[in-house]
Amino acid sequence: MRRAVSAAALVAALALVAGCGEEPHPAGGDHVEPGSGKSSAAAQASGGAASPTGTGAGAAAPGTTFTVAFAGDVHFEGRTEARLNLKAPEQALGPISKKLADADLSVLNLETAITERGAPEVKTYTFRTPARSLKVLQDSGVDVVSLANNHAVDFGQPGLTDTLAAKASSPIPVVGIGKDAAEAFTPYVADVKGVKVAVVAASQVDEETNRKWRAGAGKAGIASALDEAALLKAVTQAKAQAPVVLVYLHWGEEGKACPTAGQTSIAKKLSAAGATAVVGTHAHTMLGAGMLGSTYVAYGFGNFLWYGTSSYANSNETGVTTLTLTAEGKVTGEEFTPAQISGQGVPVPETGAQAAASLKRRDGLRGCTGLAPVPK
Repeated sequence: MRRAVSAAALVAALALVAGCGEEPHPAGGDHVEPGSGKSSAAAQASGGAASPTGTGAGAAAPGTTFTVAFAGDVHFEGRTEARLNLKAPEQALGPISKKLADADLSVLNLETAITERGAPEVKTYTFRTPARSLKVLQDSGVDVVSLANNHAVDFGQPGLTDTLAAKASSPIPVVGIGKDAAEAFTPYVADVKGVKVAVVAASQVDEETNRKWRAGAGKAGIASALDEAALLKAVTQAKAQAPVVLVYLHWGEEGKACPTAGQTSIAKKLSAAGATAVVGTHAHTMLGAGMLGSTYVAYGFGNFLWYGTSSYANSNETGVTTLTLTAEGKVTGEEFTPAQISGQGVPVPETGAQAAASLKRRDGLRGCTGLAPVPK
């Protein structure tokens, strides 16, 4: 869903940065993007007002369907750092980026602080990337980025300040982090073929970032799914604006290919709150996906553009998941494009027998989820 930022949106973003000191309000926060897919007009701010059409389908024509593509965790560190400097930036994610660009909306997780300064937090792994990574992702077909993860504040307050500034000037919306909890939980609302689609993000991973850098009242940080009441409220409010609500979570247990009790519990609650899809990453391996009633749930997309090797089984398995949805928010189809992460950390699409084997293994992961197959 390629877009350019309008002059009005840029002026608004600069004004917001000037007014908020070190913790700027995002230009890509609570706004509706008009348009009909990848040829959409420039993003425009709506001032946070709810859609006048409520949960209706807006200007969507009868029988309208559209696609949403999801991918997993992305790093521009280690062996993937050079992907920021390719002469053809649309190829930063490799050939599979076409699947993201072809979808009407695409979402993934950027597993890093967006900063070039600050001291690393006291933890085993810390990651950061320059702000231009957001433009590189846009050029690679990505429409929305989640920063609700356990590495978004790896470089302390200076890094968080820079990350919020990068969000404010980003060419694509960034969700799941903000100058306070209200902003961190604010959905991005897009108009896709006349259908309003809201994207909410939060982290359920209980570790240093969620404990120390959880956004609160007057406190900058990530949106925390450990605050279930806040997350469910955000989804309920998003549903009042849009018939389609996509929740991108950081969740699960590293190396485990079956969902945890915490994952299955929050998935049920989010489904009851009206989520159309509940998806996410963190485990460094893929988990099963399917239907929980009328809600699509993908418990883990795995790594995607990955900085280094992993000792976890099947950690190089990845791909792009593309859902087909109706204007009313019904999931009518799922396509998975399997890929393997190369020695350069790039997701390389599979073909032939290899792809068939990967699809079969992925379908088998549903066995421990309690989810039903997606309609075909």
